[in-house]
Order: sequence, then structure tokens, then C-alpha cells
Amino acid sequence: MADSFEELPKPEPKEIDEKLSLELQHLAEDAILRAKPNGDERCQNCLYYLNGDAELSYCWHPKIRILVGGEWWCQWWEEIPRE
Repeated sequence: MADSFEELPKPEPKEIDEKLSLELQHLAEDAILRAKPNGDERCQNCLYYLNGDAELSYCWHPKIRILVGGEWWCQWWEEIPRE
């Protein structure tokens, strides 16, 4: 059985992976997306964070629209309006 694992080709990124990586890197740069909060501002307490109880959730801001971490921050952070 160990021999069959040794025969498997080494995994390598495909062309689509390189393309998506570059696109997401540009998106992160444009949004000034950071993997840490900016003071009290963080994705988890932003209007656009879809599930505020989750550590990882979808950001529905029109310029982001990706999965983000709750402790992250970007320039389009917006306070959740009080009702």
C-alpha cells in the first residue's frame, strides 16, 4: 500500500489556481484587506459580514464578496446601524 502513495504525482497548482491567487491578491490590495482588526473595527462587527456569530463568514460588500475572517478588516468597514 505504501508503494502506491509513492507512485502518485506530486500535487502542483494548476493554471486556474495561479490566476485566482493573483485576482484575490489584487482584490485584497484594492480593499486594503488586513488579517487583523483596525482598533475596534473588524469584519465580525461590520454591516457586510453575513454571519456575525461565525469566525469565518461571507462579506457581501459589492467590492469584496469573498469569505473573510471575523478578526480581519478592510477600508470599507461600516458600522452596523442601531435599530
